[in-house]
Amino acid sequence: MFIIPVGIAVPVIYALTVGRGESIILPTIGVIAAAMVLGVIAVWLARRVLEPAERLDRARVVLEDAYARARAESLRDSLTGLGNHRSFQEELERQWVMATRYNTRLALAIVDIDEFQLVNEREGHVGGDRVLGMVAATLTAGLRRSDRVFRIGGDEFAILMPGADNDESFLSVRRVLATALEGSGSRPGSTVGSAPTPWSFTAGIASIPGAARDRAALFREADAALAWGKRHGRTCVTIFDSERHGLSAERPIAEVAASIARVATVGALKAVFQPIFDLRNGQPRGYEALIRPQPGSGFSDPSELFAAAESVGRTVELDLACLTTEVTAFASLALPGSLTLNLSPRTLESDEFSVHMLVQLLQRHGVNPDRVVLELTEREAVEDIDRLVRAVEACRAAGMRIAADDVGAGNAGLRLLAQLRFDIVKIDLSLVQGGAVRATSHEVVQTLKDLADRWGALVVAEGVETVEQLVFVRSLGIRAGQGYLLGRPAETPSTAAVDLDALLDISGDRLGEILRSRALPA
Repeated sequence: MFIIPVGIAVPVIYALTVGRGESIILPTIGVIAAAMVLGVIAVWLARRVLEPAERLDRARVVLEDAYARARAESLRDSLTGLGNHRSFQEELERQWVMATRYNTRLALAIVDIDEFQLVNEREGHVGGDRVLGMVAATLTAGLRRSDRVFRIGGDEFAILMPGADNDESFLSVRRVLATALEGSGSRPGSTVGSAPTPWSFTAGIASIPGAARDRAALFREADAALAWGKRHGRTCVTIFDSERHGLSAERPIAEVAASIARVATVGALKAVFQPIFDLRNGQPRGYEALIRPQPGSGFSDPSELFAAAESVGRTVELDLACLTTEVTAFASLALPGSLTLNLSPRTLESDEFSVHMLVQLLQRHGVNPDRVVLELTEREAVEDIDRLVRAVEACRAAGMRIAADDVGAGNAGLRLLAQLRFDIVKIDLSLVQGGAVRATSHEVVQTLKDLADRWGALVVAEGVETVEQLVFVRSLGIRAGQGYLLGRPAETPSTAAVDLDALLDISGDRLGEILRSRALPA
C-alpha cells in the first residue's frame, strides 16, 4: 500500500487545480482526510501483523531461558555439585573428538570408593552423602585445573585428563590417593579438632593414543583396569593392560550388525510396562512400553542394545521390531488407558516407517490409534526436520498423540519443543528429583509447566521416587506422573489405583517441612 504524505499531497493538489480556477477547498480536505484514514489503517494493520511475531519471539526467549537453566540443572549432580553421568558422556565425546582430530593425548580414570557400603551401614545415608561430598572436594582439589571430575554412579567418579598419558595420569591419581590415605582434613561428621580420618579408593586408567577405537572402548578399558584392581586388594591405581586385564577385543561391526538383525528378526525382546498415574486421584492413565533384550540375545540391557543399533545404523530396524513386541504384549494383557511407544526421530524420518503400517499393526491387535502416544526419544539427532514434522502430523491425523521425552535432560527434547507441537510434555527425572530440593530446579519445572499449559499440553513428571518429589510435582499442579514410588516396570503391571492419601500419610508438620524445603537456595 503506497500512501502520499499529507505534506506533499496538499501542494500537489493545489498546483493541479488552482491554475484552472477551480475551488480546491473541499476536494483537498477530502484527500487529506482519506490520506489520514489510510495512514491509520496502515499502522493498525502493521501492528496486527507484527503482534503474533512479537508474541512468538517472547515465547522463544522464555523457552531459551528455560532450556538453558534446565540443561545446566540436568548436567549437575545435586549432591556433590560435580557433573553427572550425562555431563560426563557429553564431555567425553567432546574430548574424544578433540584428541583424535588433533592427535593429542587424553586419559580417563574411573574411581570407586573402597567399602562405601560399610559407611552407609555405619553412619546412614546422611553420613554417606557427607563422604561423597568430601571425596568430590578432594578429587577436585588434587588435580589440574584442566582436569574434569564427574560423579557417574553411587560411589563411582570419573576423571577426564586432557593432554595426559598413562604415566602422568597415574601420578596425578596416585597423589590424590596418598592424600586420602593420609586423612588430609577432617572427615565430614567429625568434631572440630578431631584427628583426620583416612579413606581410600580404587582407580582404573586408560588413555589414547592407544588400543581404544571409540570413547565407549576407552571407558571399558578404564573400567576393566578398575575391576582388576578391586579383585586384587583394592586401594590402588591400575593402568589398563589388555593382556593382563583380560578385556576381549571389540566386537567387529559386522558381528554387531548381525546380532541386531537377529534380535529384530526372531524377536529376542520382551516388553515391560510402567504405569502413568493421574496425580489427582491415583488412577492409572495408561502405560509406557519399555523394551528388554531376552537372555541369550547377546545384549545385557536396553542401553547396550540401542547403543549397538545406533553404532551400526540399525536403529530403525530395531525400533520397528520393538513396536511389534510392545503392541502385541499390550493387547494380550488388555491393559486400560493409553499405550506410550518410544520412537527415535530417525525412525519417523526413514523410508521404512509408514503411518499406514503402524495403524494396521494397531488394528490387527485391536488397539485403537487414539489410545496411542508416540514418545520421541533422544537416542539420535534429528536430520530432516521437515520430514519429521510431516510424519508427526500424519500420526496425529490418524488419532495418535505426540509426547516430548525427557524434557530438560539434553538438547533434543527442548529444541523440538520449538519446532513441533506436542500433546504431552514429559519432564525429565533429573529436574523432578532436583526440584524437590533446589530452588533453581523448582523454577525451571514451573516454567516448563507454564509453557505446556499455554500450549494445551499435558505435563507428565518422570522419575517420582520419593514422597518429597510427589509433594513437589502435585504442588505445581502437574496432573500425571510415573516413577518407582508409584509403580515399577513389569511384564504384567498392576491396573489398580495408587492410594495417594496413604502414600502421603505424614503429619502436617512434616508436610510443611517438605514444602518449605523447596525454597532452599540453589
